[in-house]
Amino acid sequence: MNCAAPRPDPIGADASEAAAIARQRLAMASWPLRVADLPADTALVGGAVRDALLNRLGSHPDLDLVVPSAAIALTRRLAGRYRGSAVVLDAERDMGRLVLGAWTLDIAAREGPDLATDLRRRDYSINALGLALDVDAPLQDPTGGLQDLHHGQLRAVSEVNLMADPLRLLRGPRLAAELGFALSVDTKALIRTHHGQLPQVAPERVLAELEKLSECPEGDQGLQLVVELGLLEPWLNPIGATLEPLDAEELTAMERQQSLPLARLSRLLDAPGLGQLRSSRRLQQRCARLRHWALRLDQGPLSESEQLLLCRELEQDLPALTLLRPRATEGWLQRWREPHDPLFHPRPPLDGTTLQRELGLPPGRALGALLEQLMLERAFGRPHDLQAARDLRRD
Repeated sequence: MNCAAPRPDPIGADASEAAAIARQRLAMASWPLRVADLPADTALVGGAVRDALLNRLGSHPDLDLVVPSAAIALTRRLAGRYRGSAVVLDAERDMGRLVLGAWTLDIAAREGPDLATDLRRRDYSINALGLALDVDAPLQDPTGGLQDLHHGQLRAVSEVNLMADPLRLLRGPRLAAELGFALSVDTKALIRTHHGQLPQVAPERVLAELEKLSECPEGDQGLQLVVELGLLEPWLNPIGATLEPLDAEELTAMERQQSLPLARLSRLLDAPGLGQLRSSRRLQQRCARLRHWALRLDQGPLSESEQLLLCRELEQDLPALTLLRPRATEGWLQRWREPHDPLFHPRPPLDGTTLQRELGLPPGRALGALLEQLMLERAFGRPHDLQAARDLRRD
């Protein structure tokens, strides 16, 4: 997903000019199949058209194609011709997915007698844009999407369309954050009115939208809007009274990419909530540990043992904790970046085999406790060699 903010590139309302701009940026000659192999009246719709007009296409944009009929049969035929793979997305609605290397093409049969009818059934006006592939025709814009692109506004096509798939209630704030757009007043009111319908959606789909939102540059504001609109009520359990934007300026680009989405999700959702959304057990555990230590830091200084345990549990995710509790973790990030720091990357100074041989210790709890104590001594700069082990053993 391309979460970069749109470039300043105002779009006018002229459909012919918009079509020319979109065709130039889409560079159809670089697609993994020939346009001539698609049926007459095939149109490109949705996100690729929108992103072309906003000049934010990636190198392999996902392409949503609408064909007059027989979409699944066409998908399979093209997969054979171009040595790709075909997947049936929705047999009842005649929708297939064609994967050709790094490219993904979703092919759907047109709903209604013409493209304009199909476009009017979509979620938001900026996604209800259609570009015919076989003719040099103007952009089809039956819902005023070009004007909304021009004004940076996200507007639902209709209340009925939103309720046709309640996930669209959440997709609106996610798209707004992704594009740097604002939800229209009427759309925001519709989402607030129907927010209680979101639990009808498969939980995996809800989580996927939340994860996309958490990855966006404007993800903090987007998640705050989602909370304000009531969309997370069945799963929400925030830590902290406010949802101020997290300050990630001290993080590198890689650290930000890995830690910011996790921190954003962790302060809103606990492990049970994530479980209800069918998240992986690993994500539930990571968020639970972050939340535990963030709340523990609110209670005051940590003991040495607690500091060691924190660094062991959060060795990979400590930057996310510094986002959640920057004051309590001042200076930690610099030490964490040093891979040999004995506290932030704790390791036993001696292995269990050596201790068993030199001290005559059998495997068991006593051996484990001694290894833990040696790790603690090393973390805080105290003697941690074999002689220290003997001394600790005598004590």
